[in-house]
Amino acid sequence: MCGRYELSSHPEVIALAFGLPFPPDIRPRYNIAPTQQVPIIRQNPAGERELVQVRWGLVPRWARDPSIGARMINARAETVATSGAFRNAFVRHRCLVPVNGFYEWQQRRAGKQPLHIGMRDGKPFGLAGLYERWLSPEGEVLDTCTIVTASACESLRRIHERMPVIVPDTEYARWLDCSNPDDVTDLLGTWSGEPLHAYPVSTRVNAVRNDDAQLCEPVQPPPDDASLPADMPEAAVAEAAVEDEPDQLPLL
Repeated sequence: MCGRYELSSHPEVIALAFGLPFPPDIRPRYNIAPTQQVPIIRQNPAGERELVQVRWGLVPRWARDPSIGARMINARAETVATSGAFRNAFVRHRCLVPVNGFYEWQQRRAGKQPLHIGMRDGKPFGLAGLYERWLSPEGEVLDTCTIVTASACESLRRIHERMPVIVPDTEYARWLDCSNPDDVTDLLGTWSGEPLHAYPVSTRVNAVRNDDAQLCEPVQPPPDDASLPADMPEAAVAEAAVEDEPDQLPLL
């Protein structure tokens, strides 16, 4: 699953990486969490890419109450094309969620250790996302998104069984072009691109209120705190909920 991430590249770097016509007006953020406003990149009706802010936690158009979005922060790649909650967005409203890295928590003997996972060169990359627009009976407009997840690649399975789907930069155009009827399910498989770099970071990332560059700095775990065996069974984790360890934002 994916319950926290960071986006800290300079706006000009983000614009270049994702083919935006101009640098976005955003600031570095190091601890992005569900129910917050987050930047996504989508293709507008004119065929141009644009960066807009939406709330993380997809609210389907048919929902009676927007609070359902707090349980829709992730969509499983295996069922996203058929799920009643995500099917419309998968066909009509695909987007990229730009990140420099995402966080995951590894079970260790003394508790769970947060890790930062990203590209070795630190460059930003795009996660497969979906967005939707919800209208209340009173006319309230709410734009929301979700991040698609799949089985973890081999190098990350010791950390967690799931991970966000990473869209190769060569496939950004195909993923974003919802006017094209071609199937894009081949982009939803386990990541097989360049090796990802995972390293331990401070448990300060557990608290949403902490949002500074030090959260991305590597730390040295206690030397006597070896990782648990990779084949140790783990409790089932709900795909539409964040990790138990980090503080959660109030459900809006």
